[in-house]
Amino acid sequence: MNPMHLNRRTLHTAVAAALLGSIALVGCKKKEEAVVTPPVATTPAPAPRMPTPAASASVTSVDLGTAVGADMKVTAPSTTFKPTDKIIAAVSTSTSDPAATVPGKLSAKWTYQDGQTVHEESRDVNLTGTGVTNFEISKPDGWPAGKYTLAVMMDGMTVQTREFEVK
Repeated sequence: MNPMHLNRRTLHTAVAAALLGSIALVGCKKKEEAVVTPPVATTPAPAPRMPTPAASASVTSVDLGTAVGADMKVTAPSTTFKPTDKIIAAVSTSTSDPAATVPGKLSAKWTYQDGQTVHEESRDVNLTGTGVTNFEISKPDGWPAGKYTLAVMMDGMTVQTREFEVK
């Protein structure tokens, strides 16, 4: 054999072996799996805060009389009056939050038995906690005898009514 031939043959064999080895490696190689990125850990969003309801005010009572004390409350509630009496309505109010100030409008409408308005008055108020607002009517020459109605309104809505009589 020709030594040159042997070297060539060895070279061809080596190249063929290398080629087959690479093909075998490629064929046996595992398919690369798709890389899945895990989700980013997040902190859950805080639950939405419910807005604190605004404080509200309400009329808790209405008393009629002819005199009030230092606390502005009627000293002797009554539903019957003389024609010359000064008639006072003590309107007690309360707010849902004793520390909150609630602006509003209190009104008093006094009517005679036939529906005729005797007197009407409104006041802008800032109510805090519990309180009393007074409304009054008087007629020096005397009220006509008969039945009357007082309607107390808060922000335009009638919240309490009182009937009384002048004898």
